Amino acid sequence: MDGENPSDMKEHHYQPSVNNISYMKDYPSIKLIINSITARIEFTTRKLPVLQDLKRQELHMFSVIPNKFLPNSKSPCWYEEFSGRNTTDPYLTNSYVLYSKRFRSTFDTLRKAFWGHLSHVHGKHFRLRCLPHFYIIGQPKCGTTDLYDRLRLHPEVKFSAIKEPHWWTRKRFGIVRLRDGLRDRYPVEDYLDLFDLAAHQIHQGLQASSAKEQGKMNQIIIGEASASTMWDNNAWTFFYDNSTDGEPPFLTQDFIHAFQPDAKLIVMLRDPVERLYSDYLYFASSNKSADDFHEKVTEALQLFENCMLDYSLRACVYNNTLNNAMPVRLQVGLYAVYLLDWLTVFNKEQFLILRLEDHASNVKYTMHRVFHFLNLGPLSEKQEALMTKSPASNVRRPEDRNLGPMWPVTQKILRDFYGPFNARLAQVLADEAFAWKAP
Repeated sequence: MDGENPSDMKEHHYQPSVNNISYMKDYPSIKLIINSITARIEFTTRKLPVLQDLKRQELHMFSVIPNKFLPNSKSPCWYEEFSGRNTTDPYLTNSYVLYSKRFRSTFDTLRKAFWGHLSHVHGKHFRLRCLPHFYIIGQPKCGTTDLYDRLRLHPEVKFSAIKEPHWWTRKRFGIVRLRDGLRDRYPVEDYLDLFDLAAHQIHQGLQASSAKEQGKMNQIIIGEASASTMWDNNAWTFFYDNSTDGEPPFLTQDFIHAFQPDAKLIVMLRDPVERLYSDYLYFASSNKSADDFHEKVTEALQLFENCMLDYSLRACVYNNTLNNAMPVRLQVGLYAVYLLDWLTVFNKEQFLILRLEDHASNVKYTMHRVFHFLNLGPLSEKQEALMTKSPASNVRRPEDRNLGPMWPVTQKILRDFYGPFNARLAQVLADEAFAWKAP
């Protein structure tokens, strides 16, 4: 789970510490490291791969997903022939089922409904397959879970059977946890299975409308909310030939765009300084403290500088070895790098970029922005009240709250580091709120 509770945006009361004062003495030396990094920041435009090269990398995926979808479905859907019998288990080999017990009940439900949702024509059986109409692509600990939980209450929105499939970034490469090594790759069919429940409902709507109004548009839209989609390209070094400059030749968005050039993309961001501390509290397993966080930040900055001495900014951001070595996920907060790379393949109008700070202060306003962006129908007063007044999701654990805030000196160090990236993001979005300048 990568979301963050909006109620955690409140400031903590600061208690002075001997350690905090002693760490202030480190600031000049750390500032030199940050100056060394910022002096080398260069936002260059990446070279785009050609379609034929993408196809060579993913022959199977391109053989399964068509290049045209049904004209009367808002979601990208198509019919494919199903050759099994009514006793065939369509999910027998699905890797999501095989590798996780908690998904099995979900697929039991899908299995029971499967045969009844096939289309039977001239002795042949066809199943409706669908991809998401929109993706919530990031970032971790920025409120994506809360946005997802509210948005799925809209009657026209259906999500994947699993909140975060992580298919585009991890599972299609056979990655569950990178430190555990590679498993068998999850084929695209396993990913498509996750949208079967939504596909069943779209199929029913298409069947009903074909009997009454030919060509009536089905309004259901499918969403997917893996918070790794925007930034995680750690698998590239295992599967793609290394480019001479150390930059990945292909990124996740290249493949999504190849199939869905009109996809809609939602991004939720927060102050990257606060994001990093929240990320640390959520994922660190033991000995969590403001002291430990400070030390890990210092180590991560040193590692990042070492990379920047020899490689480009993009090469370091997408460097799998560096990302695994850093004790905190410093790179995830470099939003401008990722967004600029997404904007090389998708148009700016296809993005809705939100701030967690705004969502926390006015849930109703941000949800209305999402509805407008996705062209969703209006809600009843009761439905809207349920969506906007429900408590926030994925709250910070009490034991993590009790640790209090990071040290002010750590915060200052991180503000210095993220400052140039935030400034570039604010420039790209023409909105100074994304600079997250300290009050």
